[in-house]
Amino acid sequence: MNVFEKKGGMHFVKQTLIYIILGIFTFMALYPLLWLLISSFKTTQEYQLTSKLALPKVWWWKNYYDAWIRGNFGRLFLNSIFYTGVSTIAILYCAIGAGFAFAKLPSRATGFLYKSFVVGVLITLQCIMIPLFFLANWTGLYDTRLGVLLCYIGVGMPMGIYLSTEFIRSIPGSLIESARIDGAPYLKIFLSIIVPMSKPVAMTLAILTITGTWNEFMLINILASSEGIKSLPVGVQKFSGALASDYGKQFAALMISIVPMIIFYVINRKEITNGVAAGAVKG
Repeated sequence: MNVFEKKGGMHFVKQTLIYIILGIFTFMALYPLLWLLISSFKTTQEYQLTSKLALPKVWWWKNYYDAWIRGNFGRLFLNSIFYTGVSTIAILYCAIGAGFAFAKLPSRATGFLYKSFVVGVLITLQCIMIPLFFLANWTGLYDTRLGVLLCYIGVGMPMGIYLSTEFIRSIPGSLIESARIDGAPYLKIFLSIIVPMSKPVAMTLAILTITGTWNEFMLINILASSEGIKSLPVGVQKFSGALASDYGKQFAALMISIVPMIIFYVINRKEITNGVAAGAVKG
């Protein structure tokens, strides 16, 4: 056996191992979704009495109808879209704007302000839930959409500013200097140069914000008491009680809440892959 045959054999073995590993990870990712989909068409009695892996004897489509109506998912769905959309847009532009200032417009206060924002990355949501509740009560923002939005934006800003600042630092300063020599104000530089060049980190930040806001459960329960203000994850909880749970409707509600994220990933899979790869922080 010559050298080329040995290299070809090793290459085939490596490729086979890679495909096996990828196949295992794919199965681990898809199996819970498939199980949830099948379980969402079962009645609670059938789910409890039969094998969890068995197909339903009768596909109970009424679970989805009952989950949508009883859970008031129409209103909750619109609320989740509103919170996710507004929070994402606000965090993207505020974080990239702050990152531009911290990275390219240094001043005496830049270092202190940047560190005061970045330290927020180390603070967990559980540590600030009670202070946020009292602050929302004190300012009259409790049980309002504005209060929920401000908290969502505030919680997402530290990571957004950190990622944006580190990425914008890699943009050549000569571009900004040339624009300033041509008489362009900083706002025009931000909109014409920084924003277009920051698309990779913007996609990375959008992924984090969209998934985090859409699936957020704890904070919305603290900041809102009215059913008309809450979001989709809260609706899933309605079918789970301390003494009993309606599993069929609960699984259907979970599928309703998951489908938008699956569609988001399928439609934007190429942009997400490119954004994560190009938006990585450069050391």
